[in-house]
Amino acid sequence: MNANIRELVDVNDPMTAVFERQRTTALRLRSSTADERIAKIRKLRDAVIAHADDLYAAAWADFRKPKGEVDLAEILPVCVEANDAIAHLRRWMKPRKVWPTMLTLGTSSHVQYQPRGRCLIIGPFNYPLNLTLGPLVSAIAAGNTAIVKPSELTPHISGLISRIIRETFSDDEVAVFEGEAEVAQALQKLPFDHIFFTGSPMIGKLVMAQAAKNLASVTLELGGKSPAIVDASANLALAASNIMWSKFANSGQTCIAPDYVYVHESVKDRLMELCRAEIRKAYGEGLEAQKNSPNLAHIVNTRHTQRIRQLLDDAKAKGARTLIGGELSEQDCFVQPTLLDNVAADSRVLDEEIFGPLLPIITYTDIQTVISKINEGEKPLALYIYSRDSRLTDTVLQNTSSGGACINHSLMQFLHANLPFGGVNNSGIGNAHGHYGFKAFSHERGIVRTQFSIAATLLKAGEIPPLILKALASAFKIL
Repeated sequence: MNANIRELVDVNDPMTAVFERQRTTALRLRSSTADERIAKIRKLRDAVIAHADDLYAAAWADFRKPKGEVDLAEILPVCVEANDAIAHLRRWMKPRKVWPTMLTLGTSSHVQYQPRGRCLIIGPFNYPLNLTLGPLVSAIAAGNTAIVKPSELTPHISGLISRIIRETFSDDEVAVFEGEAEVAQALQKLPFDHIFFTGSPMIGKLVMAQAAKNLASVTLELGGKSPAIVDASANLALAASNIMWSKFANSGQTCIAPDYVYVHESVKDRLMELCRAEIRKAYGEGLEAQKNSPNLAHIVNTRHTQRIRQLLDDAKAKGARTLIGGELSEQDCFVQPTLLDNVAADSRVLDEEIFGPLLPIITYTDIQTVISKINEGEKPLALYIYSRDSRLTDTVLQNTSSGGACINHSLMQFLHANLPFGGVNNSGIGNAHGHYGFKAFSHERGIVRTQFSIAATLLKAGEIPPLILKALASAFKIL
């Protein structure tokens, strides 16, 4: 082990011991076949399915997550990720031929996809199975070893993830360490080849800073304030249904949930009527009915419930009006689905990522004002546009930046296995899912095989005659 690493970690620590055992495995896996990798992915997928009932119980125990949400947002995405890799991994692994340039005529070139090596995956609490084992599928597909740190905020699901991994893999291939934040911090001191982190931008910055000490590459799936826009031409029933579902699924604890809505003033009242109806239909009416609804998750813990209360109290103190909801129970870690109107510009709920079931509603008349406001903030992870005006939609897309975008729906960009999923700047670095996840955990190695090359011939001669230099300059338009 490198002497500098000895200064950072205890060589007798179990984490370090596992990390060192994975060194030999990582070297061996460089030559692993598609069949070997597919067999492991299939085994992981089957283990997840076999433990479905255990997952329902664990998700309910951690934050009363409904069974339907567990199926749709936890089990299904992992299975889709696994099936996509199983179906396409042989093609992904094939070297990609690259045509020569004029200067490299006479050579053959290709890009080889190599495993990065030993990888660390740090999972979040909001979709703990999906957003921990999904990246693990990509890591295995690319031929890596992995150490997994599931979230301590969902201890029952974390324990189940550990059980699945330990039943499926030897720890020299895939290992898992549970525990508080200190465990993740200790793991990050090890010189991993790649770190995949899902969580808040604030913690993401700390992860990136620690990774920089070992020059480890990173994939950061973060968050931010994702806007939704409902213009005057929108199908309002569709907008209300999709926005209410996407916002209040998992009680708003979704990194790509709409964080605030811009609605054209001419359709605001009608949209709010439809939104109220959607909430009542899905979750019932009143605090007690909604608190006991089988369709509505609770907040993950008391601390986060108190944080959401503070956002709500701050908004109300500055003049915000509750259109629906607005009540909560800290004891039960429950917050009502809440729509807020007349929210002051300096309210914390418009500045901080909410990660809960509060949704500010903002009216507008000029789309350029909306675009300017979006561009004043950090680049969001998602952007949603509800409109039947293609010119308006194109204007918004061309003049804003976000990790992904969805038109006349919400969250679908995450479920599309053939699209890259990731943020931009403050909302994330790098992409995940399918082929993009495979590439995130791979090093793209450029290889040139020289048979005859103009450049090599000229270099071997030691001097480029003036006439040849002039001809080359003319051909490549550099003079």
